[in-house]
Amino acid sequence: MSNSQDETTYLTWGPGASPAGPRPPGPPPHGGSGGPGGARPGLHDAETVAAPGPYGLPGVREDPYRPAYERTEPVLPRQTGRGPAEDPRRRTSGAGVAGTGRRGVRRRRPAYAERTEAGVRRLLPQALVVAFLAGGTTAFVAQDKAVELDVDGTPRTLHTFADHVSELLTEEGVRVGPHDEVAPAPGAGLTRGARVAVRYGRPVRLTLDGHRHEVWTTAHTVDAALRELGVRVEGAHLSVPRSGRIGRAGLTLDVRTERTVTVMADGRARTVRTNAATVREAVAQAGVTLRGHDATSVAPDAFPRDGQTVTVLRITSRREVREEVIPFAVRRTADPSLFRGTEVVERAGQPGVRRTTFSLRTVNGVRQRPRRLESAVVRAPRAQIVKVGTRPRPPSVRGADHLNWQGLAACESGGRPGAVDSTGTYGGLYQFDTRTWHSLGGTGRPQDASAEEQTYRAKKLYVRRGTSPWPHCGERLHG
Repeated sequence: MSNSQDETTYLTWGPGASPAGPRPPGPPPHGGSGGPGGARPGLHDAETVAAPGPYGLPGVREDPYRPAYERTEPVLPRQTGRGPAEDPRRRTSGAGVAGTGRRGVRRRRPAYAERTEAGVRRLLPQALVVAFLAGGTTAFVAQDKAVELDVDGTPRTLHTFADHVSELLTEEGVRVGPHDEVAPAPGAGLTRGARVAVRYGRPVRLTLDGHRHEVWTTAHTVDAALRELGVRVEGAHLSVPRSGRIGRAGLTLDVRTERTVTVMADGRARTVRTNAATVREAVAQAGVTLRGHDATSVAPDAFPRDGQTVTVLRITSRREVREEVIPFAVRRTADPSLFRGTEVVERAGQPGVRRTTFSLRTVNGVRQRPRRLESAVVRAPRAQIVKVGTRPRPPSVRGADHLNWQGLAACESGGRPGAVDSTGTYGGLYQFDTRTWHSLGGTGRPQDASAEEQTYRAKKLYVRRGTSPWPHCGERLHG
């Protein structure tokens, strides 16, 4: 029982009044908390005695029948200052037990309340950790994205925290170059369920209709690459099959598309669709055969263009050898033994011979101008040597100057100084024979001498023999 709200009174049971049986043996307690006049009968007829507590302080005797949650614990002595367990609002009022002035012991809270509070204190950090982890997990799940990455035709699904396509490619170790294609663009953002495709570029060394190109493509096959480049493949010739694969190292490809070529031959026009590599092949596909020296208006090894017209030239050719005369040269030398105006051939000249080979061609039946192939001198010409007289001519021959020598020359040789008869025996204006000419002081042949010298020799012959050397024409001298 308590005398005040903050005071705790410890009671003992009197003799024979214990609810559980007789009072335990032992000396009666001293001092009591009853009213004046001594002990009270009945339930409160015994004094309350404080048993020594710990640290030598007066203690109290626990009531073994008091509920557990009402049992007290000894109060530890204060050291210096107010301890954290001391609460001034809970100090005990009134005199202490057995005259000691001891403060009353504060009422202990129920055990279930302490256990509940301790449990809350233990669970609070765990709850905070769980709440933190729950919030982090929510943020973690919110940032994680499932995307599909297709690298050069090989797709795979993966989870990433990347915000942009470039971050995803860096995480996955995918390197791209200037000729590679990335969709979406590397700077595009990533969302859950996005699909990123990477196509590597491949170099193609393409020869298209005779023209060389260096191109890049992301296609994996020849057919797809040609369609990507806009090349017409129907009827085209390909050096690699259309189904051929293009590796990362690239490919060398020769493409000849189908073209229209017209071939003109033998007066007819033939138009063909061809993917031939040369004009010669296109002409053969048109059914035209080139024979011998036949040619085409376009070089046979040239690449045939679309819409081109090729004319076939039917050519016949033969060789012809011709000989040409090379004239001889004349060299003149002065001879003081001859009268001035007299020339004597010391050595007759001889012409040379040159042999020339010509090519004679006809093109489509039309004869062309001969073309000289080669020329060679078969015989070299020999120069003619002529002596020219420098001796002064005698003024006249006495007894013969008054005769008609011009008439005699006209009768004998027609007035030609170089005339020679049909037998080759007589020559000159007056038809001297060689023996007579030399006897008159002449040299060489008479027909090679000048007209003045021949007349001079003729006058000397007249003085010597008269008109007898000219039996038929001598009478002209006097006519």
